[in-house]
Amino acid sequence: MYAFIEGKVAEKGAGFLVLEAGGIGYLLNCSMTTMNAAPALGEMMKCQTYLSVKEDALELYGFASAEEKRMFLRLIAVSGIGPKMALGLLGTMGVQDLNMAILMEDASSLSRAPGIGKKTAQRIIMELRDKISQAEVSRLPVQTAGPSPAGTDPHSEAIEALIALGYSAVEARDAITRVRDKGDKTEELVRLALRAMAGA
Repeated sequence: MYAFIEGKVAEKGAGFLVLEAGGIGYLLNCSMTTMNAAPALGEMMKCQTYLSVKEDALELYGFASAEEKRMFLRLIAVSGIGPKMALGLLGTMGVQDLNMAILMEDASSLSRAPGIGKKTAQRIIMELRDKISQAEVSRLPVQTAGPSPAGTDPHSEAIEALIALGYSAVEARDAITRVRDKGDKTEELVRLALRAMAGA
């Protein structure tokens, strides 16, 4: 019903914004990611929106980016994940970290979000890992944190990530071999390998 709302930030609260547009104040439930991206009161903001229709309520959800809205819609399509839980995940991790956690089948990271237990995290991974496109992963920024923790092999993890994306083991191994000297972190190697295979 509402694709987006653009208006003046009239109010900020705990997990919500009010945007004033056309003389109407729209209350939007938002993640902390969107709340942090919101400008000061009185300034203009454009939010992508989703209208949740229940028997006893109509609720609007707002997102600072189309990517966040897309991930929200994917999350609420997972069995047992409601809008509030999806916002909690988005506010805890952000879209790009969620993409990578799902791709890497990192249930522990997902479990850090409020209300997300180990079983729920595994269900998110199982239902969404095949829906993350190669293009979305290749847009992941290079992480600037230190090298991977001791005991992990970023090259092996990167190969597993490419296999999870649908590449054969041979294709994945060859791609990582070509870029192995260009990075020392899993996310960076995956991005470089996808670009190399795409001829970028």
